[in-house]
Amino acid sequence: MRHFSASIFGLACLLGTACSQPSAEEASDLTTQETAQTSTEDPHIWLEEVEGEQALAWVREQNSGSLAALTGDTRYAGLEAAALDIVNSTDRIAYGTIRNGQVYNFWQDEDNVRGLWRRTSLASYGTQAPDWETVIDFDALSASEGANWVFKGSNCYTPEGSSQTRCLISLSDGGKDAVIQREFDLGSKTWVEDGFVTPEAKQNASWLDMDTLLIGTDWGGDGSTLTESGYASIVKRWTRGTPLESATTLAKASPTDVWLAPMVIELEDGGRIGGALRGDTFFTRTYFLFDADGQATEMPLPPRASIEDVYKGQLLVSLQQDWAPEGQAAAFESGDLISFDLAAYLETSTLPTAQLVFRPNARQSFEGVSTSGATALISINDNVVGKLLKLSRSDEDWTTEAIELPGQGQTRLVFADRKADTAFINYEGFLTPDTLLAYDTVSGALSALKSAPEKFDASGLVVEQFEARSTDGTQVPYFVVRHKDTPYTGETPTLLYAYGGFQISLAPSYSAITGKLWLENGGAYVLANIRGGGEFGPDWHQAGLKGNRQRIYDDFIAVGEDLIEKKITSPERLGIMGGSNGGLLMGVMLNQRPDLWNAVVVQVPLLDMLRYHKLLAGASWVDEYGDPDNPDERPFLEQISPYHNFDAEADYPTPFFLTSTKDDRVHPGHARKMARLFEEAGKPFYYYENIDGGHSAAANQTERARRSALEFMYLTRALNP
Repeated sequence: MRHFSASIFGLACLLGTACSQPSAEEASDLTTQETAQTSTEDPHIWLEEVEGEQALAWVREQNSGSLAALTGDTRYAGLEAAALDIVNSTDRIAYGTIRNGQVYNFWQDEDNVRGLWRRTSLASYGTQAPDWETVIDFDALSASEGANWVFKGSNCYTPEGSSQTRCLISLSDGGKDAVIQREFDLGSKTWVEDGFVTPEAKQNASWLDMDTLLIGTDWGGDGSTLTESGYASIVKRWTRGTPLESATTLAKASPTDVWLAPMVIELEDGGRIGGALRGDTFFTRTYFLFDADGQATEMPLPPRASIEDVYKGQLLVSLQQDWAPEGQAAAFESGDLISFDLAAYLETSTLPTAQLVFRPNARQSFEGVSTSGATALISINDNVVGKLLKLSRSDEDWTTEAIELPGQGQTRLVFADRKADTAFINYEGFLTPDTLLAYDTVSGALSALKSAPEKFDASGLVVEQFEARSTDGTQVPYFVVRHKDTPYTGETPTLLYAYGGFQISLAPSYSAITGKLWLENGGAYVLANIRGGGEFGPDWHQAGLKGNRQRIYDDFIAVGEDLIEKKITSPERLGIMGGSNGGLLMGVMLNQRPDLWNAVVVQVPLLDMLRYHKLLAGASWVDEYGDPDNPDERPFLEQISPYHNFDAEADYPTPFFLTSTKDDRVHPGHARKMARLFEEAGKPFYYYENIDGGHSAAANQTERARRSALEFMYLTRALNP
């Protein structure tokens, strides 16, 4: 939605998709080289060999035992059938983006396992049965090429005043973040002969014009041009008709920087300015713009700032730190959205007078801003509920106006583009199925385009918001979804979910699978908005960085204790779940409070916090967790690392570890090694590793349904036997 085109590594490359690092096979080779040096320190390092014969034999053995136990339960078949029905249902909303008056949608179902990229007119899209035209059939493509392609998105460009659109289609082998990119002509629906094609890598590309790309990748494919974090360190200009290796170097990062990515700022008249974004650390960055000769000039922005968009000639920038621009009277606060005259800056390379555009209050956070037609829309969190504001500028003053939506549910901007006067807005709640709204930015009219049907029985269910007092006195909000007649006896099976990192906000949303497989069966669901997230702005996140991370864990424990104190549930009936960074949270909770829960779902986790920075993308996350090689930061990591704090004598709840062999973001070795500790101690555990699937551990809808059914079967057996 931004008109700033670059790969911003949101959930730490825990979320990003354009990061350059070794493939799973390369990681296996690298790990093998380290084994001789480190095996005396870590007897389980052989499990880090991603596709090593011994490691995969162990994985298959664990899969076999766990799957037999879970799928053998008489209740499993019903759970899987219900999940499959949901993920393959044809009445779910087909979310789309608008390009040249047509709506594009990626669709998967039981007949289209890898999916269809398809399109229809905007008018047809608003009907109950749109007339879809297939653009790319990824099942057919995979079959014709003998490949296991997973669609990872499109990067399209239409020159101003032209109807010709070219796209870079990202294709992943089995769901990895590493992709190849191929140029595709959207009009003729054909691959461009002799067009842009890249080798497999975690890569970034931005269209400068129809014949020019700015690209950052693994130049040479041997890792020599990557940062120590495994991302691209060189951005080049690649001209059509020339080989990739002849591309012209424009910018370089040092090996100790996290990444270097190309970027393009799209102006309101259709012009495009090329540049680069350097991640000095995970949360600090430096922006550069290229002149006509390819010379780079650093932009005068603070380290913790993000370019958002261009509107009314103003460059919009969000701040994650306090900032007083040199030589200016204004002083801005962390969380502010500010602006300055872009043309004036381009003319002088000096920062013009900056203005405050929007300042969240203490219970709000800025989430993003996007232009749609001649209108700018701001997304915010307001006491952990998403809302939208219309932004206006007149006489050099900025004003905002709330967009009135039906009810009090969660709203989310799902599509906005300067070339389209229609923006798509999603409206939902824990008990309210998604409704897709069309917002006409010219007239201000709001209309419901599509509504998803109810997928579970929500009658009698209620949603409440509470606060738990953390160890340091901070009030931590959390939502509870339960039946209104829930007896306060502590007997209700309850699932508590949280993430707590990388400034990622969690908000109410409609989960048909959770509703059908858990709430309908008498369970309660809890969403905790612990520190580390972005629910209340940058400070809420930064309060839990590095050695302060125990605050995040204390917050989560406080929510669990509050649920028990309120007698909503009890330790015997309380289960917890988290993935990726949330998987680390689950590992810590296993060690710190094994008495507080009776089920722990540990999804694609980080667990070895003394080696995480040596595995795949891990080195880029030291700004979040701390550096194990730094003597000042290592002691805390030793204190909380789940793998190193495992106690063979402790009374642990039986955990369920889930990961993916093809996850080239968070190494599957984390889950493997922790599970191995349980195995050696003779302690029960469940383990499932999807051979495909990437970081989500699910490459298609069938696998998503299976994983969900396994998780809820495990929770049902543990909390409601």
